[in-house]
Amino acid sequence: MNGTNGNGTNGNATAGNGTAGNGSGPAGRLRREDLRSLFAPPAAGAELVGLEVENGVVDPETGRAARYGGPGGIEEVLRTVLEEWGGERLADAGRLTGVALPDGARVTLEHGGQLEYSSVPLPGLAAAVDGTREVLERLAELVGRFGLALLPGAQLPFDRVDAMEWVPMVRGAVMRDYFRRLGAAGSGATRVMALSLSAQVHLDYLSERDFTEKLRMQMAASSTVTALFVNSPLDNGRSNGLLSHRSRDWLRMDPDRCGIMPPALRDGVDADAVIDWALGLPMIYHRGPDGGYRPAPARPFGTILREGFDDGGFPQYGDWVSHMSQTWTAVRARRTLELRAGDGPPYRHFAAVPALWVGLSYHPPSRAAAWELLRSYSAADHRAAMAALPSEGLRTLLGGDRVHDLAAELVRLARAGLSARVGDGLEPPKVLDYLDPLDELLHTRKTFAEQCADRWATDLRHEPRRYVAEFRV
Repeated sequence: MNGTNGNGTNGNATAGNGTAGNGSGPAGRLRREDLRSLFAPPAAGAELVGLEVENGVVDPETGRAARYGGPGGIEEVLRTVLEEWGGERLADAGRLTGVALPDGARVTLEHGGQLEYSSVPLPGLAAAVDGTREVLERLAELVGRFGLALLPGAQLPFDRVDAMEWVPMVRGAVMRDYFRRLGAAGSGATRVMALSLSAQVHLDYLSERDFTEKLRMQMAASSTVTALFVNSPLDNGRSNGLLSHRSRDWLRMDPDRCGIMPPALRDGVDADAVIDWALGLPMIYHRGPDGGYRPAPARPFGTILREGFDDGGFPQYGDWVSHMSQTWTAVRARRTLELRAGDGPPYRHFAAVPALWVGLSYHPPSRAAAWELLRSYSAADHRAAMAALPSEGLRTLLGGDRVHDLAAELVRLARAGLSARVGDGLEPPKVLDYLDPLDELLHTRKTFAEQCADRWATDLRHEPRRYVAEFRV
């Protein structure tokens, strides 16, 4: 299923890497059906599970991120992955930025050097979790040979943006310039790009009605799930009381294209509603005739469809795929539904993220019950909750209701959904254990972030090496 930057095609159906289309209208102009084709349900008709886990590659003594270039840098790590594991070299302007593995999975870099593993989609939660753990542990062994550690979670805890080396990706430089021009509305973007980590899930939809039911529930649950998973209390090695620096930073990364997608909260949301929303957003970048990334005109994509780019050309299907990849809502809808809301939990508990979403999404009674629980909250309610939860966590209010109580009901419904899948022979019983850390968290009312901050001040003794030793893969 798609990589988060839109440069992967791991899903049931081709999710688009900017190279192919379904045809276009007269003189190469895109038609509405071309735009809709990005939301076609998979022909196989199977509900698969794909995972993405972003990891810091850090010095185990200082906890600081490794540099991209030079001896022992991340470029060398990727080169070793390519040499030993095989696959296809992925590059930006000639520099190595990832490896497409032989099985269809990908190991790629984020802008601050974070190493992301994107799995192939698999028929079941347990298979996806087990497969991802196996690869991450192989990666951990490999980076260990360079004297480095693989550190999942939600944010690089010991780095400053002004001291980091950007991965030499042309697209990244264009993005940073775009967000800088937004002023305050884009002021969190460099921190997100440089420091943010997460664990994300890709799920399938099987029909237009299934798309509606899943997308609206997932978007309605996103603020509660974000509050449940807060887990980035350290920033530059300090704990200042904030539970999620990652979520705080996402509030200032062009809110028009991040966070809540308002049409997705409507009862009858469909692909056309998502398309109309996206047509109103400006593009950030596109590929020129030479294949290189360049800034897009400062106009909505819908206007560019009518008037063309500044060089006289018109958007092609790959531009549409790329534009949809330039949205970072809590649920990103394309060929799959990409669940992006929550902070990445500690590695030992990362399976809780897909367990929650699979249990809620792939069991129709749980999905319907979750939508009924959350359907009355407005986009304004969710935005207010998203603004409060970085500091309030489970104490956040959604509307007038405590998120803790809503989260407890969602976890209960997810467990019921997983139990049904176990009963139907779709999963082994062990998947129910994946939700146990969330039950404990809700019982104690101490989020992953609060647990981490407590440990940082006690047995970890404010020492990065102890932190890394505790939370590394």
